Amino acid sequence: MMIDPVLATAYSLFVVGSTSIIGSIRKGMERLVNWKVAAVFALPSLLAVFLTRYYLVPAIPDDLIKTGAFILTKDIAIMIFFAVVMLMASYSMIRGNANKTKASESNYRLPLIVLEGLVVGTVTGLVGAGGGFLIVPALVVLVGLPMKEAVGTSLVIIAIKSLIGFLGDIGSGQDINWILMLSFTAFSAIGMFLGIYANRFVSGDKLKKIFGWFIVIMAIFILYKELDGL
Repeated sequence: MMIDPVLATAYSLFVVGSTSIIGSIRKGMERLVNWKVAAVFALPSLLAVFLTRYYLVPAIPDDLIKTGAFILTKDIAIMIFFAVVMLMASYSMIRGNANKTKASESNYRLPLIVLEGLVVGTVTGLVGAGGGFLIVPALVVLVGLPMKEAVGTSLVIIAIKSLIGFLGDIGSGQDINWILMLSFTAFSAIGMFLGIYANRFVSGDKLKKIFGWFIVIMAIFILYKELDGL
């Protein structure tokens, strides 16, 4: 079944948001969520993602560049942009965190956290991903949260802004296949529980590097797939 990439991003927002709710509840029970940081990050982020899905995405023309036989469509451009951002985010995770700022000092970086929330929200709205590949590095590098606490906090942020973004899609008139979307959500929830269980056996530092390399592999795959079709 072929699904329009823009509609697929809407499905992604719902699936990721719903799954993140499950994960954030579990992480909250384990005291691995920094609720203050989540609130500061989430508020500007959810505003940006809603506005992006409701106004910006529908306004982007289907054909961005037309030169002879070469056509760069909106769908391909969004996926290439997604992959490039993933590569940029993976760098901070793989190289390690040289910044030892403690989470208790994050009050001095509130404007930076708000700005990061706006940027991540806009990117999330464009590509339809929950933004964990951007949020986790930001919480580790900018705020100084331990890796596992950053993951738990990011799940709360992702859940809020992804579902808000999906509301923007409903408001803009997207034709949603609810059966298909809910089926994917169910399988994603199972994966979330498996990931939470496996997380018990992996240290924070190893998890950070594994996460970074996983992002690199996915980004390269996306770039190859999209550029091969040009």
